[in-house]
Amino acid sequence: MWSGDDIYFMRLALEEAERADRKDEVPIGAVVVSEGALLGRGHNCPISSHDPTAHAEVQALRAAGAWARNYRLTDATLYVTLEPCLMCFGALVHARVGRVVFGAPDPKVGVSRWAANLEGLALNHRVDFQGGLLEAECREQLQAFFRRRRG
Repeated sequence: MWSGDDIYFMRLALEEAERADRKDEVPIGAVVVSEGALLGRGHNCPISSHDPTAHAEVQALRAAGAWARNYRLTDATLYVTLEPCLMCFGALVHARVGRVVFGAPDPKVGVSRWAANLEGLALNHRVDFQGGLLEAECREQLQAFFRRRRG
């Protein structure tokens, strides 16, 4: 099901998550790719930036948009280590990202299970979600972070 490129780009997202972890941010990382080219990278940094919107997905979209000199990233793929939240879903729709590949599901605020209902709101774009790529590694990275914080 997963291509070699999918695995490669998710590993880059895991590297971004490690950057967040080193900054004592929740370790979530994301990369935006189009036609095999890396357009943008990002990791969680809402604590250090004092910005509640500084999720990994938003950071990667900002970097990709700046590189592409366009806020529309039509048909790009976003790889992210944790399933996106509703805020990030909105950003993905506005950016016209075609596909989202996530590692670990987020049972609390993950949006993929609600995407079909949200698209029923006559949104101007549909995002295809695929989850579970390197899920164990993505989950373990998050769990290790929270074990250290609680320990």
